[in-house]
Amino acid sequence: MTTGEKLALLRKKKGITQEKLSELLLVSRQSVSRWELDVAFPETDKLIKLSKLFECSIDFLLNEDIEQSETMETDVSLNYYYKFIRECGYFFLATSVGGQPRLRPMGMIYSNGESLFMASDKSKSLYADLIKNPKVEIASYNSNTHKWLRISGTVEIEKSTGIKEIMMEIYPNLKNAYLYCDESQLVIYKLCINEIGLK
Repeated sequence: MTTGEKLALLRKKKGITQEKLSELLLVSRQSVSRWELDVAFPETDKLIKLSKLFECSIDFLLNEDIEQSETMETDVSLNYYYKFIRECGYFFLATSVGGQPRLRPMGMIYSNGESLFMASDKSKSLYADLIKNPKVEIASYNSNTHKWLRISGTVEIEKSTGIKEIMMEIYPNLKNAYLYCDESQLVIYKLCINEIGLK
């Protein structure tokens, strides 16, 4: 288990949101999100505070080979599913409009540890389809492990500019695409998950 996965699990076990943790540590919510995704790493003073807050050793947080105990449940977090999709490099998004199924290859997805988010453009037919019927299914296949991930749920438009900024940072081609045009065309969807299956 990586440092980021441990931080996300410990935070959730304490019932603390990313926003609350960022306030306690005097950092931005984006910093907490980046730690949990293993994109960035907490500074030493933050690690000390985290170990006190989560009542664990710094060595436990840093060393991927050390497991705390049975209290570190093997629950698979959203970050795990996010990393699974990122390793695959793409996912398929299934929608249904007027009783007709539509399957689209997609690539831009993000997790803040609490929700999954996807990016698209308002000018694409996907936007109109999801306005009519927000029910979706995501499927991704890892050819190395021969495992399928399926996530079903509904989507809603995410209004937070913070998520949009993070996604533009993670996906430079997304940032470049909207650098000189109307950024209001970029739409971020939040996935409200009903069911997850990994086989």
